[in-house]
Amino acid sequence: MGTAVKAGAAVGGLGCLMSPVAMAVAISSVFVIGGFGVLFAPLIALILFFTGGGDGGGGAGKAPDPDRISEIVQGDGSGEFDPKSVPEGMADPIAEAGALCPDIGPVVIAAQIDQESGFQSNRTGPGGEQGVSQLPPDVFTRLGEDDDDNGETSALDSADSILAQGRFMCELADQIRPLVSAEPLSDLVSLTLAAYDAGPDAVREAGRVPRTNASQQYVLAIRAKFAIYEGAVPASPPAQDTEGQ
Repeated sequence: MGTAVKAGAAVGGLGCLMSPVAMAVAISSVFVIGGFGVLFAPLIALILFFTGGGDGGGGAGKAPDPDRISEIVQGDGSGEFDPKSVPEGMADPIAEAGALCPDIGPVVIAAQIDQESGFQSNRTGPGGEQGVSQLPPDVFTRLGEDDDDNGETSALDSADSILAQGRFMCELADQIRPLVSAEPLSDLVSLTLAAYDAGPDAVREAGRVPRTNASQQYVLAIRAKFAIYEGAVPASPPAQDTEGQ
């Protein structure tokens, strides 16, 4: 509990630098450490608080529907994708990537990109991951294609990166499917997200989302973003892609 309190305080100190929804996601992710058992109530309360749907806000327009948010956060990300929630030029490849297999929809793809890179196509990760989807270099080499038809296959091209992400997520979903159980959040989408982040071997060994801070927080943070990309909560204007800048 002491760790959670310290983490919560640290996040609170960053609040002025974060959008309301991002702050809610960051704070709520503290609650997942130690298990998913108390996940949804604090998560939904924080989303409502910081988006004007609860006592803590008075945002203009229609207040977020807590029942809908609850359903989305606990769902499989298969709801209708809001193309206005992502930077210009990314909606089409996200929709296409989310149509490659029935298990991984565009809402999942968009929320995962948000978590991985914040929609910055020039992002380079510590392990050499590049682009909006932050795929490991060997995975992009295997699955990347010239999806934007510009004569070059590059992880720094948003369309190439996003479609490769979709192919990889569908591949992981097929690999992880035998592990799906009735445990809370041990569903195919959560297990596939964990496999994307930690690797399928780590998920197979755990038989569920690994009981590590990193894996559980990764899955929770992306699930919390589902509501943004289904248009269920107001969000700050999406970050503009830095491709070509």
